[in-house]
Amino acid sequence: MDYIEVNFVITPKNYFSDILIAKLADIGFNSFVETEKGFLAYIPQNNFSEKVIKDIFSDITPQVEISYSNKSIKSQNWNEQWEKSFDPVYITGKCCIRAPFHKIPENVLYDIIIEPKMSFGTGHHETTCLMVEQMLTIDFKNKLVLDVGCGTGILSILASKMKSPEINAVDIDEWSYLNTIENTKVNNIKNVLVHQGDIQIVNGKYNVILANINKNVLLRDLKKYCKLLASKGEILMSGFFESDISFISNEAIACGLVLKNQVMKKNWAVLHFSKAD
Repeated sequence: MDYIEVNFVITPKNYFSDILIAKLADIGFNSFVETEKGFLAYIPQNNFSEKVIKDIFSDITPQVEISYSNKSIKSQNWNEQWEKSFDPVYITGKCCIRAPFHKIPENVLYDIIIEPKMSFGTGHHETTCLMVEQMLTIDFKNKLVLDVGCGTGILSILASKMKSPEINAVDIDEWSYLNTIENTKVNNIKNVLVHQGDIQIVNGKYNVILANINKNVLLRDLKKYCKLLASKGEILMSGFFESDISFISNEAIACGLVLKNQVMKKNWAVLHFSKAD
């Protein structure tokens, strides 16, 4: 699958970058890389529309100056680009997320190898980091896990390494589906079941649900998550801004969930809920 890379230059570069990223995520952009003057955004070529981007600008440009350029990216070139641009990510000193060409880390509990391709879930983005940080506070032993919007499979792999006996990973994007399968093999993980589709294909009960998607999808599917969550189960949600916390929290509480923790990083947020009954 070919992608379009859009290079956004924002003046001044401030929190409007995060606002724009959130709006782009809602229209199908699924990978973002911060640059000195803005960020790069990636979308499957057949989903790209300059008109939609210009419509988004109408809400933002009076306050900042935004320019952009785009080019086609062949999917097979992504690993080479990533190798040139990124270092391993260390989270709370316990987890290292790296590519196969990086050195094996020392003194970490969890070493995760990721071939990111175009699904880009390498731990560099704040939401992935926030999810991993919260996962490290949970005991996964004997707990069934659902990873919704699995991307590269990084959260599923970590859950397996933290002794979950079985993880179901789901993503609507074919590239993410295939990339998760590849990454589980690279990490010698055998208990992650990967499915292509949305939350509606999922059944059963889960002790932990991991959902790093975006605000609109979370709000749409939260009732379904609650039905899938076992008694005393836990759910982690990210992919939205600090300003969206109240929307997610209100819907979660209305579904009978109890807030355990919330953490913010560079305007992004993660919410940790539990199910009482």
